[in-house]
Amino acid sequence: MIKRLFDIVVSLIALIIFSPIILLVAYKIAKNLGKPVLFKQKRPGLHGKVFEMIKFRSMKDAKDENGNPLPDQQRLTPFGMKLRSSSLDELPGLWNVLKGDMSLVGPRPLLVEYLPLYNEEQAKRHNVRPGITGWAQINGRNAISWEDKFKLDVWYVENQSFWLDIKILFLTVKKVFIKDGISAEGEATMTRFTGTKNDN
Repeated sequence: MIKRLFDIVVSLIALIIFSPIILLVAYKIAKNLGKPVLFKQKRPGLHGKVFEMIKFRSMKDAKDENGNPLPDQQRLTPFGMKLRSSSLDELPGLWNVLKGDMSLVGPRPLLVEYLPLYNEEQAKRHNVRPGITGWAQINGRNAISWEDKFKLDVWYVENQSFWLDIKILFLTVKKVFIKDGISAEGEATMTRFTGTKNDN
């Protein structure tokens, strides 16, 4: 109850305070990438229940001759990279927090198609609401392996507390300023998860 109340109060205040920045970023995206300015995608939340996550769009809507989206590195522009490195693309996610789809702190919501790929231990990440930031994000973000990321997610689920959330939020601000772990090595964002080969 304390965590949910904290989420509501902080996300509401943040949406009000950052509203000028949100409008400015929306304008910049429309000018540089065109419309729509928001990126919406189905993601699994608490207990795997699917919800629609919203972010600011950071990639061009470029497709190949068959109508399939081009690889991330071909669609991610210098403007989009700056947007991601500043984490300003996450601001619309505060609306997901206010609605109760997400929390300020928790495992990042990943793709729905990954759900059947998790082993029993990794699936524990869905025992809490997904977060805008989390323990994995301040300990490597996209620069660590999927397996290490899931271990960090599960550690958070099993050790979560209000004070741990406060610590993660403060460290997230630090990470944003130093722009650490934005992408995996050799990738524009993060390689796709295809399952853990050796389940223990």
